[in-house]
Amino acid sequence: MADPRVISDREEIERQIAGLTVCEQLRRAAEEHPDAPAYSDRAGDGWVTLTYSEARRRVLAIAAALHELGLRPGEAVALMMVNRSEHVLADLGAVHAGGLACSIYSTFTPDQIAFVAADVQARYAVVGAADLERWRPILGELPGLRKVIVLDAAPEGELFMSWDELLQLGERLLEADPAAVEARAAAVTPEDTLTVLYTSGTTGNPKGVPLTHHNVCFEVLVTDRMSGVPSGGSQISYLTYAHIAERVLSLYLPLIKTSHIHFCPDMTQLGTVLAQVKPVAFFGVPRVWEKMMARLQALLATQPPEQQEQVRAAMAAGLAYIEAGQHGRTPSPEVVAAYEQADAALLSIIRGMIGFGNALWLGTAAAPMPLEVQRFFAGLGLKVLDVYGMTETTGAFTANSTSAYKLGTVGRPGEGVEVRIAEDGEILTRSPANTAGYLNRPEATAELLDEEGWLHTGDVGSIDEDGFVSIVDRKKELIITAGGENMSPANIEGLLKEHVLIGQALVYGDRRPYVVAVLTLDGEVAPVWAQGRGITFGSLAELAGHPDVLKEAEAAVAAANERLARVQQVKKWTLLPDEWTAETEELTPSLKLKRRVIHAKYAGAIDAMYQH
Repeated sequence: MADPRVISDREEIERQIAGLTVCEQLRRAAEEHPDAPAYSDRAGDGWVTLTYSEARRRVLAIAAALHELGLRPGEAVALMMVNRSEHVLADLGAVHAGGLACSIYSTFTPDQIAFVAADVQARYAVVGAADLERWRPILGELPGLRKVIVLDAAPEGELFMSWDELLQLGERLLEADPAAVEARAAAVTPEDTLTVLYTSGTTGNPKGVPLTHHNVCFEVLVTDRMSGVPSGGSQISYLTYAHIAERVLSLYLPLIKTSHIHFCPDMTQLGTVLAQVKPVAFFGVPRVWEKMMARLQALLATQPPEQQEQVRAAMAAGLAYIEAGQHGRTPSPEVVAAYEQADAALLSIIRGMIGFGNALWLGTAAAPMPLEVQRFFAGLGLKVLDVYGMTETTGAFTANSTSAYKLGTVGRPGEGVEVRIAEDGEILTRSPANTAGYLNRPEATAELLDEEGWLHTGDVGSIDEDGFVSIVDRKKELIITAGGENMSPANIEGLLKEHVLIGQALVYGDRRPYVVAVLTLDGEVAPVWAQGRGITFGSLAELAGHPDVLKEAEAAVAAANERLARVQQVKKWTLLPDEWTAETEELTPSLKLKRRVIHAKYAGAIDAMYQH
């Protein structure tokens, strides 16, 4: 029996979004805030900005051009490019023409791209010049593809068209008959598919997840209530639009908040962009926060001992303040006074230096967030709030909020969202944000959704007495040792990665007598750490074999083991000479471990740790 309060909240949200589409959201934003800045691209040391009215006109022009080229209602436009305004404009242009948009991970292989384009039946593709090289080998396998629009100079041939040519065609058509373009956008309904996103997956072909305007509009209102992101604030778009979190936070939610999105197409420039934009809201997958913490720790280690101690003391006050405010509690006057003193003297300065001086909401999801990383940023007076969701749930369905949070949990269910724990510990959820199923995958859909509409997440977790949800691990990734002990590899891996040098960790031990770990160095932090200690090296691989580095890795394992039960402790480990990336295929595009790939790739190293 559903909670009456949940049903009441759901009905209220449904009333607010009745008849609403993303097309209508953009129309309202452009009419009510025509001069508000919408999208900014970097240009040298500055920015080039489109207002909401300018952005909508460009979207309508793109819609007109795509329709003229032959795009019909329900047909797909595939998108592959870095984060830039053209990605959002092309996406919304396809939707305003009655079609749907499908962003594809730029790390996908040509074979994976071919699979996705064929599966979604893409009729058009909009790609960056660099991304076109991934498409070239498979264009002959996609007879349904009518036109490839290239952001820069297009190659010769009837199949190709430049972005400028598309815009020029669209502007002429929009000028000639604006009513026809508006009518096509107005004809889009809430039940029409807005986008199809493909789960990056750890094995096999990715699965397509169709999401409707109704799914997205419901999720946007739930997210707005969970996050409390202010209207008109500045944000940064830097994660791929093939990821549901980026879509919700920097494409769909901004349409109701009239947010100002700044695009960062190169992750290596994120620190610079953060300092320039000073966003009010920022989202990062755990690996982004881990690397940010590692860089700050490495910088702190280079400071004089007296200054290091001052920072540690200030951060202790910050951590005490954030921890004391958990679950709506009020910190004591003494804790508040210590924090305010530390904040005025040091913490606010550090936050300003790293670009979080204006930050009101900071979030993370997609993989387990190590508690120590959350505690580190709490020490700076920053709440990095865990949220939990999937592509299949159109993003977050539980979240910590700035006023109600518990570190180490993924928060409470959003308004209008049902969550329960199945008998086997699996987390189930039900809400209007849930997809109706996978594209062209009836068997997978049957596994995802049961007859009562509950979506099976595949995650094992629990709900505490205060309603906060905790995740143990993926149901299929739990380790059962030869002795019959159940354990979460993600929990052990999180402890191992707390050491500044450890970039990634994979724990293994299923049906084995004990647990072992495969470790990699952090490619950014390890060289700085080594240089500070006078260690000479020619490569990361050479550094991974240095006695001092191996001694630190051993200390990292020992520190993790101290916090683990005996059966969970890592008995043997190996430090690899290379980093793991999405490009080298050990990680998914959203930076999750591809366990089976790593198991196969490093089978020799793993087996060696079980040789007596």
